[in-house]
Amino acid sequence: MKQQIIGRGAEAILIKNGQNLVKNRIKKSYRYETLDLNLRKKRTKHEARIIEKASKFIPVPKISRTGDFDIEMSFIEGKKLSEFLDNLKESEQKEICKQIGKNISKLHENHIIHGDLTTSNMIWADSPKEKQSAKLKLKRIDSIKQHTKKLYFIDFGLSFHSQRIEDKAVDLHLLKQALESKHFKNYDFLLKSCLKNYKWKDSKKVLKQLEKVESRGRYKGKH
Repeated sequence: MKQQIIGRGAEAILIKNGQNLVKNRIKKSYRYETLDLNLRKKRTKHEARIIEKASKFIPVPKISRTGDFDIEMSFIEGKKLSEFLDNLKESEQKEICKQIGKNISKLHENHIIHGDLTTSNMIWADSPKEKQSAKLKLKRIDSIKQHTKKLYFIDFGLSFHSQRIEDKAVDLHLLKQALESKHFKNYDFLLKSCLKNYKWKDSKKVLKQLEKVESRGRYKGKH
């Protein structure tokens, strides 16, 4: 089976292997070998556990195998939001932002902090478990209104567990920064649509804390 490197970051190499994706944490030559081995092993196991937990609440890649330094999971056939979100109709953007808000709500409600909430880590894809009806098949394949589409969150390499309101507010702040940087033309609308659908028992506390996080940032920017 032919393998193909489809991504290379500071921490890992992404290899497409048939219908699966292998995330392989790379060796860091500047670290002591024993420390490097322990860190890579610890971070690989940690990420796999978070993905497994998140899979109970939101769409994420399904893990098939976890090694000491690599995670093999299902390859999500779809488009990264960063590649097409700006080109959609407002109603379609609104539908996707609704799912973004709901996904983050479920993660935070279960004390999972993603740590890298950018549209490059979100994939709009067909749900493998749902069958399209004959009518749906006749509609254009990219239609946002198709019920077979789901929003998958990927790359939990920076994720962690936390019950702190502050950590959840910072997670939302990172989303805000990502939208402002990548989708500045529709930034206000997209952010409002996401936060409007951020709803769980402590969501008001998190949103209030988000204001404090942002005020600290504005204050620092003046000095």
